[in-house]
Amino acid sequence: RSVASQRSAMGFTHCVAATVLSQIVACSAFSTPILSVAKTASQKSTVLSLRMAQQQNLFSRREAMLLAPAVLGGAALIASPAPSKAADGPFSLPKLPYAYDALEPYIDKRTMEFHHDKHFNAYLTNLNKALAGKEKSLVEIQKSAIKDGAAFRNNGGGFYNHGMFFSHLAPASESGVPSPALAKAIDDSFGSMEKMKEAFNAAAAKRFGSGWAWLGVGPDGKLVIGSTPNQDNPLMEGAEGPKMTPFLGLDVWEHAYYLKYQNRRPEYIAAFWSVVNWPKVSEYYEQYAAKGNPVQWQ
Repeated sequence: RSVASQRSAMGFTHCVAATVLSQIVACSAFSTPILSVAKTASQKSTVLSLRMAQQQNLFSRREAMLLAPAVLGGAALIASPAPSKAADGPFSLPKLPYAYDALEPYIDKRTMEFHHDKHFNAYLTNLNKALAGKEKSLVEIQKSAIKDGAAFRNNGGGFYNHGMFFSHLAPASESGVPSPALAKAIDDSFGSMEKMKEAFNAAAAKRFGSGWAWLGVGPDGKLVIGSTPNQDNPLMEGAEGPKMTPFLGLDVWEHAYYLKYQNRRPEYIAAFWSVVNWPKVSEYYEQYAAKGNPVQWQ
């Protein structure tokens, strides 16, 4: 049979995959460690069959990564994540200012655990390794990150972006409202809060693949919205999108939402507004961005 028909016959993989995080397995999807946690003969047989099928290119490694945890029962396979020790260096992993489950039901506990303790920590660890004794502020790293190469662009950006993101979230009951100064800036720049959200949501939804959506202050003092790919941000010289000093960002990498929302990115984007910490965002606007200074969240 053709690869297309074989893929169709294996369509169940997408149904199963819809309940697990796309990047849960860092190693080859059906490697020995994955096989070793299969408890039953049926599970072992299924894993071996799927590994053979993946090796024959019947589905992608990404699909395999999605499927592996579900084959073995999902939650039973996934151990509770604990923060890994970061490489020695100038930066350390900040604790969340709220409990892992505090953003439920908008962002689930499991996603917060993996997103903060694994993904955020990985950017930190790799950034500390890349610095290797060099002394640079996190803001300085952003400015020259693209010129300095992938280690700084990906990990310096990833650490800065995630730090801002986690710091300006809050439980829905504590979300609050924008300060009068920020509310006026939003109205002056977009016409209303709703129109600002519409523009922001569109930028986040249209970002192809992985990346971020941003609200920031442009060179003329007006608020602007844009998006960047991967771990880029508007502070980087040469970054895609409008020039701005960002003070609110949304992570639209799949690791930020796939466990709960799967391929329904617009639902995740809409849910985001329920857990924005508007007092913190207002602080970032008034103390930093409105003055043309990059936000220093750490």
